Amino acid sequence: MADMFDHNPQVWTAGRLREVLAALPDETPIHIGVADGPGDFEGYGEYVLVDAEPVEVDLDGEGDHDGEPGPRVHFTLFADAAAGAYHLDLD
Repeated sequence: MADMFDHNPQVWTAGRLREVLAALPDETPIHIGVADGPGDFEGYGEYVLVDAEPVEVDLDGEGDHDGEPGPRVHFTLFADAAAGAYHLDLD
């Protein structure tokens, strides 16, 4: 049987993100390192931020969230592979 562990990352708020980005010039590209597994950033994949928008998440059937059942909006950052030459994935 595989070892189990609880993974509870500290999810950033919009305020925390604003605080960190405040000193950066407006032209600074945003790169995103995606963990290979829960908490494993040693061999992370590098992506670039390409979009950000509110996304409605349907939470019906998952119990109350913040005292409210049903849909909820999460602000989502979308990442894509960095610019470069890639093999065409035909699958």
